[in-house]
Amino acid sequence: MEIEARNRFIGIDVGGTKIMGVVADPTSGVIQVRRKAPTPKADPETLPEAIKQVVAELIEEAGRPVGLGVGVPGLVDHQGVLHYGPNVPGVLGLDMAGELRSEFGLPVVAENDATCAALAEHRLGAARGTTHAVVVNQGTGIAGGIIIGGRMYRGANGFAGEPGHMLINSGGHVCACGKTGCWEAVASGAGLANIARDVVAEGKGHRIVELAGGEAAHIRGEHVSAAMAEGDSDAAEVLDRFGWWVAEGLASLVALLDPELIVLGGGLTAINRHFISDVQERVNATVMGAAYRPEVPIVPARLGAEAGAIGAAISSRDLFLGR
Repeated sequence: MEIEARNRFIGIDVGGTKIMGVVADPTSGVIQVRRKAPTPKADPETLPEAIKQVVAELIEEAGRPVGLGVGVPGLVDHQGVLHYGPNVPGVLGLDMAGELRSEFGLPVVAENDATCAALAEHRLGAARGTTHAVVVNQGTGIAGGIIIGGRMYRGANGFAGEPGHMLINSGGHVCACGKTGCWEAVASGAGLANIARDVVAEGKGHRIVELAGGEAAHIRGEHVSAAMAEGDSDAAEVLDRFGWWVAEGLASLVALLDPELIVLGGGLTAINRHFISDVQERVNATVMGAAYRPEVPIVPARLGAEAGAIGAAISSRDLFLGR
């Protein structure tokens, strides 16, 4: 679908494995053009060039946009500088906004990718119309966004919205960030695999190991999902433990932020048709003062894998309009 020139913005979502770019209308979420490219792993210094290539292809096909937004996993400050990202190792102090601004001569905003996804869910998705909400995305790790008073909360430096690195299990697994006990080490895709390995170490989970090629070290979340689909009881135990840890973290967020809604995104929400309702029940039972406070509904995200790119386009529009 063609987008009017005045509503044409580019949004880029940089993930751990792929760069997704869209030409979108931020007011409606309509996408005109999509482009994907692998995220460089061997040489992190090539990341800016890979992003520029995706942007150039989008401009060539759809025409010059009004502005450009990019979401990057990690600590991105208010000036658009990526200081650190555990899923893009080696990329430190990268002035993402500055490089793209210089290359294309456009208004550019760069911020955390999960902030972008949360912005999209708040403007156009599952959190639309809310004043206080939390968006949590469970992928390989856990990322999030916080809406307070109807606006995205970015923090003093722009680093807010990293719930995956809340320390909730001091005797737990080592996280991708290098610390021990992060929430994402037990409540993300990587966390699901960690819990499965714990179950295997207890002498169970034989089918999960088989699906992983016979090596516990090779277990990934999809192997647990496949065993679960077969009705494997040990996979069900893994999922039960996993759901408990997810609920623990969400209950902590409810106690801290008192949101009216939690949006849960990422493919893990579909691992079992009862997953969100089970987590809801556990959060209701776990949160402080449960009997004396309203239930905080937990709902699935609506915008899927393109939420981050759409949110980056929205953020670019906000910059252009001075919002």
